Amino acid sequence: MAENDDRTDRPNPAEARIREQSRWVELQIQRAIERGDFDNLPGAGKPLPPLGDDPDWWVKKLLERENITGVLPEALQLRKDDADLDAVLDSEHSEAAVRDLLETFNRRVINARRQLQGGPPVITPLRDPDSEVADWRARRRR
Repeated sequence: MAENDDRTDRPNPAEARIREQSRWVELQIQRAIERGDFDNLPGAGKPLPPLGDDPDWWVKKLLERENITGVLPEALQLRKDDADLDAVLDSEHSEAAVRDLLETFNRRVINARRQLQGGPPVITPLRDPDSEVADWRARRRR
């Protein structure tokens, strides 16, 4: 059976959909311009800042502009929190609060080890509550 080559005469539905979508987007932009939605935007009339060679410049600017924190992969966030944990514990005034913080921290480490979400490995060690409380007491005596 010979193939029918008249398929090239028929419009491609995907291409037609893309063309229609492009027209719709252009129409929305024109309407927004007419309404003045783009007037008086921050940075209007100013040159764009240099982008540099960093492909993630826009993510860094977004994090900085929106003051977004705590978006590290859990393994890296745990490493950061582990490095800061002694200072956090030192700000507490009761042994019960110190133990609660240690319990929460250890639970986060265990949960992160159980999850197979990819990313860096969880190498943060668990903290021994009794040892940490003893260290907390010693730091408070100084």
